[in-house]
Amino acid sequence: MNAREYQHVLGPRPAGPDGLRIVLAGAHSLRAMLDPSQPPSIAWLRVRTEWACELSRTARYAELTEVLAELLPSLEAAVRTGSGARHPDAYELMAVAYQSCSAALARMGQPDAAWIAADRAMAAAERAGNLLLVAAGAQRLASVFLGAGHYALAEETARTTVAALQELAAIGDPDAVALCGGLTLLRAVIAARSGRADAAHRQLAYARRLAAQLCPERAAVDEFGPDYVTLYEIAVSVDLGDAGHALRVAAAAEPTGLPPGHRARMLVDVARAFAIREQVSDAADALVRAECACPAYTVASDRARQLVRDLLALGQPVPAGLGRLAARMGVG
Repeated sequence: MNAREYQHVLGPRPAGPDGLRIVLAGAHSLRAMLDPSQPPSIAWLRVRTEWACELSRTARYAELTEVLAELLPSLEAAVRTGSGARHPDAYELMAVAYQSCSAALARMGQPDAAWIAADRAMAAAERAGNLLLVAAGAQRLASVFLGAGHYALAEETARTTVAALQELAAIGDPDAVALCGGLTLLRAVIAARSGRADAAHRQLAYARRLAAQLCPERAAVDEFGPDYVTLYEIAVSVDLGDAGHALRVAAAAEPTGLPPGHRARMLVDVARAFAIREQVSDAADALVRAECACPAYTVASDRARQLVRDLLALGQPVPAGLGRLAARMGVG
């Protein structure tokens, strides 16, 4: 069932994560095998896939749901009914589209559905024969495991993927370097949340060396670079309980290269650092700024919602901005 058919039969698609879960649940591959109609062109599929990535990156989830509701069935059809020469391109686009779906679901606190989407992305990348795209899918899967608190699974996925990429990274392949960097940052967070401070700092140091190898122009494409190392250094410091270091790093940071969702994430971690010090007004201000940077991320973030509850429970006078944010989140 595509987007138009869904609206005709069942009415408007649910908002938020439920809509994306419904899109993911569709038997698109089966329908593609039974429907002989010609799929859209590869050019159209590429444009829509790039748009889906942008919507996921900027946390525009309602629009992403509508795009994927049409795109995923079209991609499933393309890999089954196109000519053999088209299959690798179509499978690569399918891998990227499922990655965008997985990333959005993970950010909305849907790890099980995000796991399914990440697994489909990796399978499509394997069929395309694109090993670096397989590694990108593994990075997404490790991130899903981390978000769900499955630290052993996240570490093993990240560790083995970095090991597989080591030779390519050592000869300076920029894609391999960026993937190793992103996975290393994940390993830093895993170590911090597991209480292994020395390991966390070693991973951050390695990620910083990898970031120095990449030209600045690649950061936006790869979602890795010095700004991302700073983002993770703040998060790791908070997870280790070192609020002072987190706030010093944040004060010196100029994260202009980060997309809105990542800027919001950094500000949520800044708010967490202030909360450790029970500086309610400063924490509330950081949360409000996070919502300004990316409302969709902040309102859906489990960490932000829990932080609002914790700040309200401190029993101090509630800053007006925090009260309004709590009301928008439905947190009381």
